[in-house]
Amino acid sequence: MPTDSSLKNLELKSNDANVMIRFVGELNENLKFVEKTFNVKIFQNGNNIKIQGSKESVELSADALRKIYHIAGQGEEINRETLHLCIQQSDEKIMNDVRFKTPKKSIMPRGKNQKIYTDNIFKYEINFGIGPAGTGKTYLAVAAAVDYLLKEKVDRIILIRPAVEAGEKLGFLPGDLSQKVDPYLRPLYDALYEMCGIEKTEKLIERGAVEIAPLAYMRGRTLNNSFIIVDESQNTTKEQMKMVLTRMGFGSRLVINGDLTQIDLPKNINSGLSDAIEILKNTKGIGFTNFLSSDVVRHPLVKKIIDAYKFVEDKIGL
Repeated sequence: MPTDSSLKNLELKSNDANVMIRFVGELNENLKFVEKTFNVKIFQNGNNIKIQGSKESVELSADALRKIYHIAGQGEEINRETLHLCIQQSDEKIMNDVRFKTPKKSIMPRGKNQKIYTDNIFKYEINFGIGPAGTGKTYLAVAAAVDYLLKEKVDRIILIRPAVEAGEKLGFLPGDLSQKVDPYLRPLYDALYEMCGIEKTEKLIERGAVEIAPLAYMRGRTLNNSFIIVDESQNTTKEQMKMVLTRMGFGSRLVINGDLTQIDLPKNINSGLSDAIEILKNTKGIGFTNFLSSDVVRHPLVKKIIDAYKFVEDKIGL
């Protein structure tokens, strides 16, 4: 055995064979996935797991296996996405004491920056989440909003997006104004449906407890006792960003999310998000969380794609 090699015994206390079946996966594919990821050897005998490899890899794989086992114990099937998320968390060593309760599922931050982000949502009344797609900015903000609403900390949730994307204009889209803006708001609906279910979401919308609207609808309003989320805020103008920041009333929380590498505004118009960051960066009482490609919780290739684009853009000075 090499000098840096380590052997760790992991005993999983379970009397439920179904938990172990979910844990190991079909033909032990979950264990094989962890083996390949951390370059370790895993030996299973019933509830006893032995892990062999370098000391660091053994500790990381043991941590990932505990997470996978915990999820299996909750009755959830282990898919490839679950495996990626457990492995991504394995070296963070974060105690996830934050958990948002929604009608359909409990949601917790995954990774250091998601934890900072959720902590900031609790701590500050205004928060900015800045970084690439797939880092959980919108999803966690919606989870926090649902949690706040169900605990009656706010009276309503207001989800906002600017209707600008990939160079398209509303005039070229079919239907009336509501139908034109609906595609831009679809990601917010999707998050609510996943957390609350379609029927409950529709009921919340019907009674005005949840409002999903394009940014232009916010002008002239004062939003009290609300959890307000502005998504894709990199596509706001300076004037629009100032407008939405000044809509916030008493008893409200405001979360503004955006990705400065995905600005779809005309070239001669500066992003309201970058402008707000510069103006407000030293303002007390406002939280900022900067996400990186390493925080992406989608398919691992997404991280590589983001990094590849960033490398080329940095190289040519974009």
